[in-house]
Amino acid sequence: MSEVIATLKKDYIYNLMIKGKRQDGRGFKDFRDIKLETNVIPKAEGSAKVTLGDTQVLVGVKLQPGTPFPDSQDEGVIITNLELNPIASPEFEPGPPREEAIEMARVVDRGIRESGAIDIKKLCISVGESVWIAYIDVHVLNDDGNIIDASSLAAIAALMTTIVPNEQHGIGADVPLAMKEMPVGVTLAKIGSKLMVDPSLDEGAVCETKLTVVSSSDGSVAGMQKMGTVPFTEAEVLEAIDMACEKAAEIRKLYLEALV
Repeated sequence: MSEVIATLKKDYIYNLMIKGKRQDGRGFKDFRDIKLETNVIPKAEGSAKVTLGDTQVLVGVKLQPGTPFPDSQDEGVIITNLELNPIASPEFEPGPPREEAIEMARVVDRGIRESGAIDIKKLCISVGESVWIAYIDVHVLNDDGNIIDASSLAAIAALMTTIVPNEQHGIGADVPLAMKEMPVGVTLAKIGSKLMVDPSLDEGAVCETKLTVVSSSDGSVAGMQKMGTVPFTEAEVLEAIDMACEKAAEIRKLYLEALV
């Protein structure tokens, strides 16, 4: 019986989207309500919580001295992890990271790296000997779709409020983490020939494919990730980039610029 109901629900949502409508009444270019809170983990160097509709993501940033990579001895290290907690969804089970979680972490990580969000040279303590390693830990508290965009926003907000703990390690005075960019990820779902931003969990289950676009303040694309087997045409990719950059600019202005 439950499988029949699930199928009927998917058919209903699919038919709505084909007609240009959404289950929650949003337009195809509308995000769900976003709430951003910072400094929510007292023991972290930086932290943020993002609520996107009913999706909730918590990000903590820890900085620890470590050894630089041999080919970048004057640059700090960024390590991004994403955990799909069982409390977030009955679909998530305890154990080693799922492939889905690893893929999401890579998208968030790539956006931070490729946009040059962090001035990693300022994370160098002693060239060739010691640098700061930034651990960005993403915890999904509730999954109602579009985890990547919520994680991307929470990660950047957490980094923007991060304090480098120099004093604790006898290096000098504490300073804010040096940031150079505010990348924002926007995910679009494709249904037929239509594109919509911020797919909910139900919408994501029936859409044919998804594309995440991470863009910088100047509108340049810092990263893209496609999920699903249905291809995008060149025109659809260009349309997706335009939509993503437009929404990213709005999100950046509303939620991130106030943190500078």
